[in-house]
Amino acid sequence: MRLLIMGAPGAGKGTQAKLIANHYRIPAISTGAIFRANIAAKTPLGQRVHQLISAGEFVPDVITTAVVAKRLLEDDAHNGWLLDGYPRTTDQVEALDIILEDAKRHLDCVLCLETDPETLIDRLVKRAEIEGRADDNETTIRRRMEVYTEETAPLLATYEERGLLVRVNGEGTVDEVAGRIFAALDKYSA
Repeated sequence: MRLLIMGAPGAGKGTQAKLIANHYRIPAISTGAIFRANIAAKTPLGQRVHQLISAGEFVPDVITTAVVAKRLLEDDAHNGWLLDGYPRTTDQVEALDIILEDAKRHLDCVLCLETDPETLIDRLVKRAEIEGRADDNETTIRRRMEVYTEETAPLLATYEERGLLVRVNGEGTVDEVAGRIFAALDKYSA
């Protein structure tokens, strides 16, 4: 099974991605985690990404796409994977299409966790307080939500037109959300 997981910041994508990966025995591939690991290991990629992020810039699509393409070719991803954090732009959707076409693979499903924006803002403000993230205040969190909505809406529309989008209510306990996800995805795992 080859899946994407999407949802607004704070929707629980990372938490649910781990549960999905374990349940279906596929790797959860997070571009953010790959970049953080490279930064921590001080690899050339990590140093470049750190420079970009420190300067307040985004990692260019070409770098992110190359990282994803390489990761999808690893042995553990042969029978499936779950991508978290990619694609984020229409250019990345097109790049993923090319990667999959070259590998003679297809995307099975795009899972979107839907949660009330105000609930997510409250959740992220509390998380920022607990984790001591001074830069994560309500104003910046609201802006991140706006950017997510602006940038993600076209991607969701694309995947919905292709018949791949599965929307799941992301509110409730971790187990409740996971149960809804598994019920929605089981038809793809056969």
